Amino acid sequence: MTALFTRLILNSLRKQVGVTDSDYASRYRLAMAYYLLRLTFLHRLRDTLIVGIGVVVAGLGLKSFLLPNGFIDGGVTGISLLASKVTGIPLSVLIILINIPFVALAYKQVSASFAIKSILAIVALAVAITVIPYPLITTDKLLIATFGGFFLGVGIGLSIRGGAVLDGTEVLAIFLSRKSSLSVGDIILLFNLIIFSVAAYMLGFEIAMYAMLTYLAASKTVDFIIDGVEEYIGVTIVSSHHEEIRQFIVEKMHTGVTIYQGLRGHGKRGDLHHTEIMFTVITRLEIARLQHEVEKIDANAFVVMGTVHNIRGGIVRKRAVDKH
Repeated sequence: MTALFTRLILNSLRKQVGVTDSDYASRYRLAMAYYLLRLTFLHRLRDTLIVGIGVVVAGLGLKSFLLPNGFIDGGVTGISLLASKVTGIPLSVLIILINIPFVALAYKQVSASFAIKSILAIVALAVAITVIPYPLITTDKLLIATFGGFFLGVGIGLSIRGGAVLDGTEVLAIFLSRKSSLSVGDIILLFNLIIFSVAAYMLGFEIAMYAMLTYLAASKTVDFIIDGVEEYIGVTIVSSHHEEIRQFIVEKMHTGVTIYQGLRGHGKRGDLHHTEIMFTVITRLEIARLQHEVEKIDANAFVVMGTVHNIRGGIVRKRAVDKH
């Protein structure tokens, strides 16, 4: 769309000024290069601001809640907090040192730019908890675990949205999942169970249990920040009344539908018949409405639903942006 707009502007200029085709081509390439440079700059500026806010918020969770009260979290942050409590080495130093192997792994497994962003974000976090005078907000253990995990999760989640990590656990989990049959979630869980077991042995079971609560608060907050307020559901519908269902989704729910040509068969003979398979993405708040309407149109419709992530483009994403 922007390329078309740029072309129309340059066509207008060519008619007004009388430039040659070669001049036009050069100016068009220059305009596009400027647009791409500007777009890249804005994206990087946005990512830097998001990561910067994430660093400050994560520092709040650490310095105002966890660190002064002797609490720990899971992941690399938890290891750093535990090591700092045992050895007396400043947390800012340990956060950088312990994360270095994970950032090196990210350089090989993800990309160089991701690794560079991550190490800069980790160094910024170390500087923030050293320089910024965060206040001690509470000494209530339940509030410390809950809100310390919440603010730490917000910081980690914002950093991931900005293309960096403050905790290298997920990088290690992705690497190990490719080498084994375990999922990323299973590896992170096992990793944190080891940390909490060590914490229970060294600091006592009470601290370890509060650490689990902190980890749960942080992990759920990270999921919320990354996935957004809305949870998107992918819906596949197979029905002989596909046109009526399609019209309802497009005209009443105002979202898009992708239609595939397929074959369906059931019964003893299993004869195959041509059918149209519809796929759409809705929010979880719209599930009941869609189910109710599909049942009204075709009670025998075959419907499959599942959570989807990383939605890009499309009418659903546009609607979510337009609400803000």
